[in-house]
Amino acid sequence: MNATRPAVGFVSLGCPKALVDSERILTRLRAEGYEVSGSYTDSDVVVINTCGFIESAVEESLDAIGEAMAENGRVVVTGCLGARAGLVRERFPDLLSVSGPQAFDTVMDAIHDAAPPPADPFTSLIPPGGIKLTPRHYAYLKIAEGCNHKCSFCIIPTMRGKLVSRPLDAVLREAEKLVGAGVRELLVISQDTSAYGVDLRYQPVEYGGRTVATRLDDLARALGRLGAWVRFHYVYPYPHVDELIPLMADGGVLPYLDTPLQHAEPRILKAMRRPANAENTLNRIRRWREICPEIAIRSSFIVGFPGETEADFQVLLDFLAEARLDRVGCFEYSPVEGAAANALPGEVPESVRAERHERFMALQAEISASRLRERVGREETVLVDEVVETDTIVARSYADAPEIDGRVYLDYVDGVRPGDFIDVTIVDSDDHDLVARHRSE
Repeated sequence: MNATRPAVGFVSLGCPKALVDSERILTRLRAEGYEVSGSYTDSDVVVINTCGFIESAVEESLDAIGEAMAENGRVVVTGCLGARAGLVRERFPDLLSVSGPQAFDTVMDAIHDAAPPPADPFTSLIPPGGIKLTPRHYAYLKIAEGCNHKCSFCIIPTMRGKLVSRPLDAVLREAEKLVGAGVRELLVISQDTSAYGVDLRYQPVEYGGRTVATRLDDLARALGRLGAWVRFHYVYPYPHVDELIPLMADGGVLPYLDTPLQHAEPRILKAMRRPANAENTLNRIRRWREICPEIAIRSSFIVGFPGETEADFQVLLDFLAEARLDRVGCFEYSPVEGAAANALPGEVPESVRAERHERFMALQAEISASRLRERVGREETVLVDEVVETDTIVARSYADAPEIDGRVYLDYVDGVRPGDFIDVTIVDSDDHDLVARHRSE
C-alpha cells in the first residue's frame, strides 16, 4: 500500500464509451490527490469498470473481478455489468460497492470509504486533458449517454438509460483542451452519435463568437476547425447524416464513417428492431461515394440471429458484395440476459452460426483486400502510432480507427515520433493493412 497518498488500481473493460467513463473517474481521483497504481499489491482499493453487452464480455468481467478479489480483496465494481448487481453480488458478496454505468458519485463515495483522500489534494497533478487511457496523440470524445432505440438483441438502454446529449459548449471545451494538450485525433463516440441533440431539441448555443446548434453537423464543423483529425463512430444511416459527407469531401473532418448496420434482410432487421432499411442504405452509400469518393465506411453485423434462414444469410452476403464496405466486424449472435430477442423462435444452432461467420468474414476479406489494392500508388498523410527504433513505423491512415481497423507499415525514418503526421506513398497491401514509403525517400 502507498505510504504517502492512497493508491487506486484500475481495470477498464469494454467499449470506448466505457473507456471514457474510466477516464472521468481517473481524472477525479487524480484531482483529489490519489495515486493510480499498476499492481494489485500496491493498491488500497481496486476499481473494475465492467462490460456486460454479450456473454463473453460478462465472463471476462467476472474473471477480472475474481482476480482482483483474490489479489487484493478491496474491490469496487461499476459499469454495464454493474447494472446487474444481483448477478455480481451472488458471485462476489464481499465487494465494497456495485454500481451501473456513469455512477461516478457512487464509485467515488465507495473509494472514499475504503481509502480516504489526502487532506490536501494537489490539482496540479492533473494533466490539461485529464487522465487518459489512450496514447497521448488520440482521445475519445463522448458526446452523449444512453440510447432511445429498443434493439431486441441489446440491453444497453436498460443499463445506460435514454439518450442524454452533452451540452455542445461542454463538448467543444473538452475538445479544445484535448487538442491543446497534444491530441492529434478526436474519436467522437456515443451509443447513437447521429441522434446527438435530439433530446435538447437542437438548442443553439453561443461558442467562440458563433451561434452553433446542438446537432451533429454543426458539432462536426466546430470540431473541424480545431486542427485535429475528427473521426465519427456509431452513426446510424439517418438522412441527416448525409450533411456530413460534403464536409468530409472538403477536408473538414475525416472521410470515415462507422455505421453499425447489423443485417440486410428486412425481416431480420424488423426482428432486431433496427431503424434501417437495407435498400435505402445501399442507395445512401452510393450517394455518399458520389459526393466523397474517398470515404471509408466501417460497419458491424450479426449472423445467426433467431429466425435467420440460409436465404436470409445469403441476402446479407449479397448486400456485403454490393456495398463493398471498407472495414467490417461480424459477431455470432449470442443471447444476452434481459434482451427481448431471447424470446424469439428459430434459434440457429451454434455450429451454423460459426459456419456463417466464417463465410461472412471470408467474403469480407476479399472485399477488404480489393479496396486496399485500389489505394496502392496513392499519396496519403498518416498518423504515427508507434516507432520501433531503427526498424519500423506503425501508423494509421484516415481509413483506420485505432484498435479495430488496419495499419500502415513503413521503414524507420529518423526523427519521426508517435503523434506525428507524415506524408507517404502506398506501395503494397494485404487483406487488412497497407505498406508505405516515406515521401522523402
